Amino acid sequence: MTSDELRHLAEELGLDVVGAAPAAPYDETERHIRERRARGLFGSMRFTMARPEVSCHPETLLDGVRTVVSAALCYYVPGDDPSEREGRLPRYAWRDHYALLRARLDALGRHLGGPYRVLVDENQHVDRAGAERAGVGFIGKNTMLITRTHGSWVVLGTLLTTAELETTGPVEAGCGSCTLCIDACPTDALRVAEPGVLDATRCLSYWTQTPGEMPTDVMDALEDRVYGCDICQDVCPWNRGVEKRRAHETPAAESTPTVSLARWLTDDGAGLVDDLDRLYVPRNDARWLRRNALVALGNVGRAGDEGLALPFLDDEDDVLRAAARRMLERLGERNL
Repeated sequence: MTSDELRHLAEELGLDVVGAAPAAPYDETERHIRERRARGLFGSMRFTMARPEVSCHPETLLDGVRTVVSAALCYYVPGDDPSEREGRLPRYAWRDHYALLRARLDALGRHLGGPYRVLVDENQHVDRAGAERAGVGFIGKNTMLITRTHGSWVVLGTLLTTAELETTGPVEAGCGSCTLCIDACPTDALRVAEPGVLDATRCLSYWTQTPGEMPTDVMDALEDRVYGCDICQDVCPWNRGVEKRRAHETPAAESTPTVSLARWLTDDGAGLVDDLDRLYVPRNDARWLRRNALVALGNVGRAGDEGLALPFLDDEDDVLRAAARRMLERLGERNL
């Protein structure tokens, strides 16, 4: 199959960008993972960084694999800002786009014929490395893969196949001298190390998905965010006007850009985690969602919200007690 035929088939199946590369190790990515892990830049994150001897070797993940097909699915839709007592989610979490991408890559595998394996948001494979090699996009200074048509508003996935396809080469990096993402990050997560390298221990998104008590400057910078962060994507020039270039539209009505902070603090924990099963919650423990909600209400809450913190002042968990005290202190400061 030629690269043009692959792109045409992918478009019919609802994939926005696609590319193919030979199944071979990601040697440079594996080296970077090991170096940055040694420097502590990943914090407690594991995911694809936990076992680079697996995640950087697609040639070992399917018997007889010849080709790594990488695909991107744009998830951008417009959405309203949070209103009172609401928390902000990152755009990729407004809907389970990974499920859509997984289904469409499975359909592509069936079309190609022969044995195949779909890997989407799984620890066994560094999707970003495969996408860069296949020319789906380039790695920006915000460390994300940036496509030339849909910016970084994409989720990535991989199809391993025994079929032999014409390969597509990498694309030239396009950040140039731009440092908007580096300058916009309120905790300097992209500035501590060299450009294109993230210090996860300074990243807002990292802390919303990490157990424990957050640093004070991180809590302050989160504002109304309760999960993830889009700051470095919001300022990226490659992401401007993407809504006009979307080939496969996701109705805004099917997306959930905000969540009720009161609900996160009062609903049954197990049910709350089940409702948000598209998100990574450490050990599926709702207390980390509740911690995030308390932090957000401390930042943007109003007089009358104090009652939501009171039940947590005597909680058996130190982190929740501290977050509740901070919330009340911040509310008091603003409502003097």
